Amino acid sequence: MNPAQNPASRPGGRDEDLATMRRALELAAAVRARTAPNPWVGCVVVGADGRSFEGATQPPGGPHAEAVALAAAGAAARGATLYTTLEPCAHHGRTAPCAQAIADAGVARVVIAIEDPDSHVAGRGAETLRRRGVEVTAGVASEQSAELLAPYLKHRRTGRPWVVLKLAATLDGRIAAPDGSSKWITGEAARADAQHLRAESDAVLVGAGTVRVDDPRLTVRSDPPPEHQPLRVVLGRAPEGAKVLPAVEAEGDLGTLLDELGGKGVLQLLVEGGARVAHQFHAGGLVDRYVLYLAPAFFGGDDALPVFRGPGAAEVEGLWRGRLVSVRRLGDDLRVELAPAAAAGAESEGVVDASSADGEPGGG
Repeated sequence: MNPAQNPASRPGGRDEDLATMRRALELAAAVRARTAPNPWVGCVVVGADGRSFEGATQPPGGPHAEAVALAAAGAAARGATLYTTLEPCAHHGRTAPCAQAIADAGVARVVIAIEDPDSHVAGRGAETLRRRGVEVTAGVASEQSAELLAPYLKHRRTGRPWVVLKLAATLDGRIAAPDGSSKWITGEAARADAQHLRAESDAVLVGAGTVRVDDPRLTVRSDPPPEHQPLRVVLGRAPEGAKVLPAVEAEGDLGTLLDELGGKGVLQLLVEGGARVAHQFHAGGLVDRYVLYLAPAFFGGDDALPVFRGPGAAEVEGLWRGRLVSVRRLGDDLRVELAPAAAAGAESEGVVDASSADGEPGGG
């Protein structure tokens, strides 16, 4: 069957919808570190003549992805199909409602990846479009969009940030020497990737012990520098003069802390250590993603600092088991991303064979 005979490959067919939505997802991913606390959204407008116009969410106060793409399309938006990775807003916030702007522009059809769980939207955007006579198709590339927007979606549903636990370790599961030194277990490519992970996070957390031993700044080191540095959080009290200051210093229940950070607009919290802090978050079931940078090295003994410091499973049946999200090679190191087994679907998402994956700039 040639494309003209196959409905899925015709303009507006399933294949075209999926391919165009994937492009919108690429646009969203490119602005991931710039839009919080707003969601990072990508949008593509395909005119009746086949021309495409693109947009992505701008930093807070700037236009949403749909508005950027509509402005690029101009008169070509009339009769067009608009693809967006998240349901268009239908309320006045820092900007005018996108659903209204889409309908006013004369767009004939809107393809949405996922519904926005924000209480101000939650189906109202799609309903506004339908009332204005716009055809709406939902659920295209929904799993990919939900994965990309996971921190935003969790925050809107629970009020808490998405928690990423980042660890750099040897293959025998150690994160520091007996004297506490850990610089550097991993190589430059892994450390660069960790910087990228930090740039995507709205807050970075370490324990006071890590502050005393390493005296980290917990800032994003990039060229050019980021528009905003993440909020710095210390569990316990940082010593006077520590480079991490000023920082939020917290004690007590971690759940309460997560609620407070969520109230500050923190969508993603990066937990960087140390071993006791990692154990607290892990044992409390508070981690949404584990990112491990594994170096091809051994301390070769049982006296180096383990990944987790605290009581673990008493028997094999009590092992914590997650699912692999991805495995990538970064220089000589491996980047392993894990999710709790019950956090998402039973199947892993895009696991890459590390033996065939190229390293990429990042941090670790």
